[in-house]
Amino acid sequence: MVVLLGVVVVVLGFATRRNPLLVVGVAGIATGLLGELSPAEILRAFGDGFASSRSVTIFAITLPVIGLLERNGLQQQARTLIGKLGGLTTGRFLTLYLALRQLTAAFGLQSIGGPAQSVRPMIAPMAEAAAERRNGGRPLPEPVREKVRSHSSGADTVGLFFGEDCFLAIGSILLITGFVNSTYDTHLEPLSLALWAVPTAVCAFLVHGARLLRLDGTLERELAAYEAAHGTGNGAGHAARDAARISLTKDAATRTGTDTGRGADRASGTTGEGAE
Repeated sequence: MVVLLGVVVVVLGFATRRNPLLVVGVAGIATGLLGELSPAEILRAFGDGFASSRSVTIFAITLPVIGLLERNGLQQQARTLIGKLGGLTTGRFLTLYLALRQLTAAFGLQSIGGPAQSVRPMIAPMAEAAAERRNGGRPLPEPVREKVRSHSSGADTVGLFFGEDCFLAIGSILLITGFVNSTYDTHLEPLSLALWAVPTAVCAFLVHGARLLRLDGTLERELAAYEAAHGTGNGAGHAARDAARISLTKDAATRTGTDTGRGADRASGTTGEGAE
């Protein structure tokens, strides 16, 4: 039971907001030492674990490519594209992406999207641009911007989670069939599980799609509340700007009248001196 103290290290590390990689590494080393493993055996366990799941780190290959694309204006081009589609709101756009993500995942294309591959460089900027267009072209407040980004990531996650189970060669389907067949001495086909996952995926799309379509109304209410609280809306903001313009105009007219009067006085004085 003493080896379970490694779990305490993980809990304490996450509770104190430490680096996750450092926390997991320290917890693994502590668990190995508590289990009376030698340093060489601990290192061998780390190596075996990395070699057996090295495909998890494949995302690191795509990061430099995505960084170069973003540096050369990928997000700006995504915003420009969504700006040309006037009828596409944030909720409608994310619903379309949800459907696309589910369909691609159902055919085994799980890596075609993701938070790093598609959400951050393309999907989130396009959703934000659609919301800014509904906001009159003004920048979104930070709370509203974060809500749009979170829903963009949520659409990707829900689409992948419920779509990948419709693909019969996914790891979860193969794990279930292998466990059931070996434990209960039955013959369960992966295709049967994949077909039974289709109704669940359809229900997930209907439920989450309805939530995304309601997002437009939620964003409008939050923007209206923010404008009312901070005076940046069409009413208060425009009134303040108009009052400032009127005040500046009056000041300029006053200064012009004063300068004109002084000039007339000087001209009168000069004329009087000449007459004398």
